[in-house]
Amino acid sequence: MKAHFFATLLCMGIVFCTIEAKLEEKFSWKQLEFEWPSEEAEKEATSKGQYVPENNLPLGLERWNNKLFVTVPRWKAGVAATLNYIDLNTDQKSPKLRPYPSWETNTLPIEVAPQDAKTPSGGRLDADKPQSTETELKDNATIISTFRIQVDACDRLWVLDTGLADILGNPKQITPNSIVIFDLKKDKLVRRFNIPKDQTKDDSFFANIVIDSERNECDDAYAYVPDLGAYGLIVYSFRDDRSYRVKHNFFHFDPLQGDFNVGGVNFQWTDGVFGLAVGPLKADHTKDIYFHALASTKEFKVSNRVLQNETHVTSPAAYYDFKFVGDRGMNGQSTTEVYDKDTDVIFYTQVNKDAIACWNVKRPYDLESQGLIDSDSHTLVFPNDMKVDNEGNVWVLSDKMPTYLYKELDPSAVNYRILSGNNRDLIKGTPCEN
Repeated sequence: MKAHFFATLLCMGIVFCTIEAKLEEKFSWKQLEFEWPSEEAEKEATSKGQYVPENNLPLGLERWNNKLFVTVPRWKAGVAATLNYIDLNTDQKSPKLRPYPSWETNTLPIEVAPQDAKTPSGGRLDADKPQSTETELKDNATIISTFRIQVDACDRLWVLDTGLADILGNPKQITPNSIVIFDLKKDKLVRRFNIPKDQTKDDSFFANIVIDSERNECDDAYAYVPDLGAYGLIVYSFRDDRSYRVKHNFFHFDPLQGDFNVGGVNFQWTDGVFGLAVGPLKADHTKDIYFHALASTKEFKVSNRVLQNETHVTSPAAYYDFKFVGDRGMNGQSTTEVYDKDTDVIFYTQVNKDAIACWNVKRPYDLESQGLIDSDSHTLVFPNDMKVDNEGNVWVLSDKMPTYLYKELDPSAVNYRILSGNNRDLIKGTPCEN
């Protein structure tokens, strides 16, 4: 046990350690390309500045059947389409992205011209306050800019649309922050819900969405939307078609864990609650919702029954219902986490270590129980998003985002990768293995 503990310490970043790579690279790009309706459409978009290849950075992913969804937030002007997919039947290594559900729904309703390049030291933290240019959408299915998405147990794609374009240039709030839901079997809009303005703050930034649903109770689905900028959580009930804001001290960042070194870029963030995972269904039909701030190494949890009781969770009485789970240790900052019901494992990213790690929810949350799955300073520079599909495949997207935000990506090098591995193979030989 003692030897195993010290081996774990070595692999958790206290001393450099090499492990056998387990994730397989599926797709990679130097720059993103899109499947345009025609060559003329691409040329026109390029000439008008509506498509600037170097400004398109993939960030979120999700898998449903033969579609692998990839999001491209509008950090800068010139993003061709924000919600896209790859047909997994492709044999191409660098496939062109197909807008979902159509080109039309990914077209901005107003002109957003490219700005002179600028590299703010704090990324979105130093970005200008967005100018309100709220526009009535011709189609409620229109997506302005999305970071993260999730498919639920009922074959619906939930999209968190920030409504923001050109975040790092001349930011424009084109629509309110919205939850947009699609029926994947019909490729049709189910609903668009605008998060009420009184539930957002001046510093609000919504970039993630996690769904709590069961296949036999589709109408009882809930969405949890963390506010990483203003340290809150939006809880949305599908049945009631309404939301409310939850606040808690555990949603804040840790001032000692805001320093990052990724891909040769040093930067400081104050991002609060960001990563969330819906845990296993318990005998009493509740689930723990695990969460952590991005600028933190600590993990917390709260029962979904608490979150779904608006009267209770918005009162001071709910404070002690939120629990500290444990600490990931030195350089344990993480962008995302996801629970895999087949293995009872939460997979999570380790951005300061170019790594993917794991923890079995049946074990204590300590260094000895954390497993390092893969670490690679070439292929896993800023692992940004991760999902587990219904077949037990773990999908990881790495995108060198700090270099994109603060420096400049090399267009002749591979900058974006999607990797995959089998859940049980990945945890083999780690403390996460059953």
